[in-house]
Amino acid sequence: MTSVTLDPDRAVDARVRTFDTDRLRRVFHQQGAFLFLEDFLTRDVTERLIAGVRAVQGEVNRNYLPGHKQGGSVSRYTIDRLAPFIAELYRSPALVQWLERLCGDRLLPSPADDPHACALYFYTRPGDHIGWHYDTSYYEGRRYTLLLGVIDDSSCQLEYRLHTRDGNAASVQGAVRLPPGGLVFFDGDKLHHRITPLGANEERVSLTFEYVTDPRMRPWRRFISNMKDAVAYFGFRQVFQQQHGKSARAATPPANATQAADDASKAKSAGGA
Repeated sequence: MTSVTLDPDRAVDARVRTFDTDRLRRVFHQQGAFLFLEDFLTRDVTERLIAGVRAVQGEVNRNYLPGHKQGGSVSRYTIDRLAPFIAELYRSPALVQWLERLCGDRLLPSPADDPHACALYFYTRPGDHIGWHYDTSYYEGRRYTLLLGVIDDSSCQLEYRLHTRDGNAASVQGAVRLPPGGLVFFDGDKLHHRITPLGANEERVSLTFEYVTDPRMRPWRRFISNMKDAVAYFGFRQVFQQQHGKSARAATPPANATQAADDASKAKSAGGA
């Protein structure tokens, strides 16, 4: 298939038909809602993801949170605009249906105003990393994360802890390298994980898709989620201006975010982002 005719939905459908999905579903649940596949995407699909990374490189928002994270991010708004193949893959019915078979839940795309729905994460400077965390869901239901490897010329590892919130199972710690085309799928509220620091002359770019079981979110949780995304990932312009459907240059953050914006600006200046 050429770059012009490659259909991400058909490519995924053909690929997942080669898997023993029943076995993978058992592994997913035995590991407390966690699955790693070293070889998920075909080479032609991965190459299109790499092309998407190159297309959005000029839009990367870098940030630094002392003691927690350092790196760059590109939100779903920029991906929708500049890397449509990635956006199509996120919405692939074949992909969503396969993930539903794994987890046993009905999955929905994250709402259009969620910048985390699909996002690219850039580790391009020595020390880029993210510390231990959960992909906390602010939605009424569960939020599942699909992590795809795109570029990995690095020594970074995804370190994880399973069963940390399961009183009936012992915690299990592990680590994986996520090669281009690799997959990690997990329940965001259950997997404790981090990315170890990037070394000199290395590069790592990963892609995440977020799916939810209930797209409703209470207003105060929406504000908290927006502030987290603005400070730690995409910047205030991407998060607030895009959500209000305005031009990235013409719009301004909502009034109730002004003070937080000032505080975040000081924090980012201290970190040299």
